[in-house]
Amino acid sequence: MADRNYLGEAAAAAAFSSAPARGLSPPLGWKERLRAGLAGAGASLWFVAGLGLLYALRVPLRLCEHLAAVTGFLNSLTPKFYVALTGTSSLISGLIFIFEWWYFHKHGTSFIEQVSINHLRPLMGGTESSISEPGSPSNREGETSRHNLSECKVWRNPLNLFRGAEYRRYTWVTGKEPLTYYDMNLSAQDHQTFFTCDTDFLRPSDTVMQKAWRERNPPARIKAAYQALELNNDCATAYVLLAEEEATTIVDAERLFKQALKAGETIYKRSQQCQHQSPQHEAQLRRDTNVLVYIKRRLAMCARKLGRIREAVKIMRDLMKEFPPLTMLNIHENLLESLLELQAYADVQAVLAKYDDISLPKSAAICYTAALLKTRTVSDKFSPETASRRGLSTAEISAVEAIHRAVEFNPHVPKYLLEMKSLILPPEHILKRGDSEAVAYAFFHLQHWKRIEGALNLLQCTWEGTFRMIPYPLEKGHLFYPYPSCTETADRELLPTFHHVSVYPKKELPFFIHFTAGLCSSTAMIALLTHQFPEIMGVFAKASIHTLLSGWRSTLFLCKVLL
Repeated sequence: MADRNYLGEAAAAAAFSSAPARGLSPPLGWKERLRAGLAGAGASLWFVAGLGLLYALRVPLRLCEHLAAVTGFLNSLTPKFYVALTGTSSLISGLIFIFEWWYFHKHGTSFIEQVSINHLRPLMGGTESSISEPGSPSNREGETSRHNLSECKVWRNPLNLFRGAEYRRYTWVTGKEPLTYYDMNLSAQDHQTFFTCDTDFLRPSDTVMQKAWRERNPPARIKAAYQALELNNDCATAYVLLAEEEATTIVDAERLFKQALKAGETIYKRSQQCQHQSPQHEAQLRRDTNVLVYIKRRLAMCARKLGRIREAVKIMRDLMKEFPPLTMLNIHENLLESLLELQAYADVQAVLAKYDDISLPKSAAICYTAALLKTRTVSDKFSPETASRRGLSTAEISAVEAIHRAVEFNPHVPKYLLEMKSLILPPEHILKRGDSEAVAYAFFHLQHWKRIEGALNLLQCTWEGTFRMIPYPLEKGHLFYPYPSCTETADRELLPTFHHVSVYPKKELPFFIHFTAGLCSSTAMIALLTHQFPEIMGVFAKASIHTLLSGWRSTLFLCKVLL
């Protein structure tokens, strides 16, 4: 996703200001007004014609006799009938209310509304033409939906934790599973893509590891890794699997990764010598390159977790120089976090200058780190009271704009940074602009925001102002494309069930939930009053019925006078 430049925004704002306001239609011409008036008059004529037909058929249909019979039947009803009636109505409306609430929380929409739109509206002739003009709103909506589908691509978390040394230890302590099946299945697909190729059958150890990466049971994967080492003691991917899943501490994981590095470098050099012999050897070199880069990156993360931060920074910089085409691995996000830990803010700015580019995809790490650097220059002296009196300085305006930019990209992050929501372990995969990315960013970067005095205070005072600039985030963005509407579904698949997924924009309860709740409450109250005060409620019910019947008679009399 790319930013839109500010000149483009100014031009768009100027063009938009001359267009009709949102929700307002342009003035109608005299033909449109005449057509609308005739349509309204036609509806009135149909209504009068219906009343006239009813009055004309009052004798054949014996309406007066039926009306008298209904009146007599209603007068003979006892209060017990009204208690039973209102009680039954309350029960039915309560059941509808419970079902509507459950359906809304599971699917995010109203069941009655969906049935009305998808089934009843076509029966009533409310279908729309499927053929639209090239520039029509329906085509624009289709383009936006296709863009949202591309926006909901799931990315591998560049700072993902170690399964054995971190995720499994969490499970031992809390008894909760931090990873979902969907997340682990995506990781299995990644491992098969990175660590296997078509020439695995040439080496028995690689054949065993190919089966190991497809295995769902962790003990079976670990057993297969040991079998591969028995066949070939220099099987790098076997050491990788053991470091990721069997090692219970970071120290043990680092030791296994060092063994994997030694074996991986040997295999990589051998593949380089044979890469031009055939396409199969080229595929084998790509696989061995992926293995080597993965091992070095995880060694850098081990060094970072063990406090050897400068060593981690050096490994990451060397990786980015040696393998520049592998930018999709987002190693620069690992580098940004390590440089922030060193408080090397000039180096952080240099990395941002290269990767915070309009042509490169954005992430929460890039946007919020850029906001943190600008906040750092003014946060220690920032005061809301002082700013309200004298206004914001140029540097403060720049910091606030950077915060608004970051919040527009991912609006879920501030609640975690301000500790308004509890953090969990980040998943192995994230959805950009989603709650999963917010969890992953805040888990590692909250300490960096706390380290800078006043940074969280400035964030707390300014972040909600972003939503006033984008009142319709699903339809129109400010600095980025409209917020994708598919993030909630993907985040629920990536994050564990015990985590309350953050949803943006906040959904309002459908009308039918309010309606059924009011109907259930009112009928229950009427049933209770009828049971407690049967005589008074009986008089009230008869009076109401007589009022309705009198209104019906008045309507018939009015029809007689008019005709």
